[in-house]
Formats: sequence, structure tokens, C-alpha cells
Amino acid sequence: MTDRNQQLFERARKRIPGGVNSPVRAFRSVGGTPPFIAGGKGSRIVDAGGKSYLDYVGSWGPLILGHAHPEVVAAAREAAARGLSFGAPTEIEVDMAELLCRLLPSLDMVRLVSSGTEATMSAIRLARGHTGRDLLVKFEGCYHGHSDSLLVKAGSGLLTFGNPSSGGVPADVARHTLALDYNDAEGVERAFAQHGERIAAVIVEPVAGNMNLVAPRPEFLRGLREQCTRHGSVLIFDEVMTGFRVGPSCAQGLYGIRPDLTTLGKVIGGGMPVAAFGGRREIMEKIAPLGPVYQAGTLSGNPLAVASGLATLRLVQAPGFFAELERKTRALCDDLSAAAAKHGVAFSAQCVGGMFGVYFRAAPPRNFAEVMQCDKDAFNRFFHAMLAAGHYFAPSPFEAGFMSAAHSDADIAETVAAAEAVFGNWQA
Repeated sequence: MTDRNQQLFERARKRIPGGVNSPVRAFRSVGGTPPFIAGGKGSRIVDAGGKSYLDYVGSWGPLILGHAHPEVVAAAREAAARGLSFGAPTEIEVDMAELLCRLLPSLDMVRLVSSGTEATMSAIRLARGHTGRDLLVKFEGCYHGHSDSLLVKAGSGLLTFGNPSSGGVPADVARHTLALDYNDAEGVERAFAQHGERIAAVIVEPVAGNMNLVAPRPEFLRGLREQCTRHGSVLIFDEVMTGFRVGPSCAQGLYGIRPDLTTLGKVIGGGMPVAAFGGRREIMEKIAPLGPVYQAGTLSGNPLAVASGLATLRLVQAPGFFAELERKTRALCDDLSAAAAKHGVAFSAQCVGGMFGVYFRAAPPRNFAEVMQCDKDAFNRFFHAMLAAGHYFAPSPFEAGFMSAAHSDADIAETVAAAEAVFGNWQA
């Protein structure tokens, strides 16, 4: 890492906890000094010391078109010239709401907010207000933002109620959350048999991306829909990460499951802070000012951010966009796996749409327990070797990676060649 990055990190740690404004940026999982990014264009970013990297993080998913896409930048610039914020309704908010509802049949109404955490927190409050129940079901390894109800982990048993996994979360709040195993349809059925009349909502990442990429078993998602319907619970798909990232109608379209509420973020802002939650009209009409469930935000629907998101959403609807994105993502995964196999390295990779996961394990994991079986030290070694070679992967073995439309076949070949060199020296 360049001296300039180290200098900035030392300055930052004096005034910013850990030197970063979001924990994974601190490189605590992999060690070392994070690069401070000075700019990006297309598939590449440049750090404060002038080093260039092929970027497979993409601001953790939003930059599906790549960095500084000219049409997105132009939309933001035009909106900024009209004013940065008004705290009053604007036409562009209506445009965004209409587009989201047109693209996702599960959305009758939608409310714009400023972050994924805000969207999921609000959706859960709405589900509880709609059902009059308190109990929330989530899945171990799925992350839905840092609101208190969601910062819990499972205990030793399948139906163990949540214990706080963060300081500052009261145990009394955590006890209203039930944490189950991802991809375990039978466990969900048992939970509903025992607690069904108390369950307000089930929230799930339909494709998990916050314990690395874990693809859902089809029967798992179908089981969630069936149990929620049978027991009058609200099914919430957290598509903050998967929304317009794995397909033109998100994961719910890909797997043919219609949730009651959906949370969106990342891609719908095109790199700017925009998120949303929406769903069935009868539920959404419980939100203030129509109903008793309160939610508000001074900068919700910010015109500058919404303009960037609208430009992005319109571009990704081009015919063939997602097929080409998945082709490139699959090529990266297949070629990395082949390079590792050539040198006898225990490694696997998989993708869903424009998301991918790499694992130092013989086969892709199916749940959190299998994720934890991956060789963390091997990942750290791979990460730093690739970073030194100019390839920026997520700095954690528990985070998904992201492809953009700006990545070329030549970019992918360059990354695979670098990985093969790393694997070729693996035993040294």
C-alpha cells in the first residue's frame, strides 16, 4: 500500500472511529491498510497514491453500470443545478415510484427513504403495525441493516430466540427476533408450527450476500411464502442488494415468489443514497399520513439522488443487459475456479446475476455454518495478493462481489491471469 494511503488512515483514526465510516472498510477482517479512493471510471478505481485497481466491489453493489457513467453523472449534474433538496414533494419522486411499481408487480405503493437500514427498519415496523404482532423471523448470516431488532444472532438451538450481537441493543428488544438457519425449509415450518400466531413478519435476503453469496434453495423461498400466507404473517424480501442486480425484476422475479413487502436500495440510487420499501396497498396504507405507523425523513426522495437512480434504472432495462452481465459474472467465477483447480487449491465460486461469491472451500456454502467452514486465512492471502496485483475484491470472506456492465472480457482475463499467478505460487 502506498505511503499516502497510510498517512490518510493515520489521520482518519484520530477523528473517525477505526478510521472509517463503515466497519468493513477498515480491513479488520483481512488486515492491512485500506486504500483511500481518489476516483473511479468504468471498471477501475484509483487510490490516493495513484494506484489503479479493477474493482469488483462497486461501492458494495450500486454501481452496476460502473464508475462515473456519463448518463448518470449528467442526470445528477442537471438535478443539482435545479437545487439540492427541498423537503417538499417533487415530480421526480413520483416518476421513481411509478417506475418501481411498473417493474415489480408486487409493489402497489412505495415510500422512498435514504438508506437500506431505514427501509428494512420501516418495513418491519409496518409489518408489526399491520399484523398487531411482535415476533420477527430472520436468518443467521443475513444482514438487514443496523437497527436494534436485527442485530441479533441465533443461539445453540434451531428455535433459540435472539441474543444481542451488538453492544447497545437491549436484550428485551432482541427477544422479539427469532433467528433460524438459512435454506432450512423444515426449520421454518417447525418455527411456524410453534410460534405462527405470534409471527408478524419473516425478513430474508432472497439471495444472501452478507455472509458471502449463498444462493437459495427454491423450496426454501417457496416455504416462506406458503407459511406466511397460511399464518397471516408478512413476507419481506430484503432486496437492497439483489434489487435490479440479479435480474430485471429482482430476485422475486428470478425465483417467481411474490413477497408482501420489498426493500430496495443500492442500484436504485445509482451510487447515491436512495432506498425504498413498498408492497401491497392494504399494508402500505398503514403508513403515516394515511395510517398509524409513523415513518419520516427530511431528505427522503432527495431529487439529486433520485435522478441518479432513475438514470441507472432506465439503462439497465435495455434488452439483454442482465444476460450479458450474468455471462461475464459466470465467466469470472468459472475461470477463477478452473485456475484454482489447475494448481490444486481448494476453491469454489458461484454467481447469481451480477453478484458472485468466492470461497476457499471445495463447494459453495449453503448456509452460515458452511460459510464458517471456509478457509479465512487462505482468503486473506488471496485478497492481499490480488490487491497488490491491482484487483480489488471485497475485503472480507463474508461479503459478495459485484460485476458491472463496464467490466470487459479483457478485464476478466486480466483478473484470472493474476489469480492463476497467485494460485501457481500457493504452495511456496
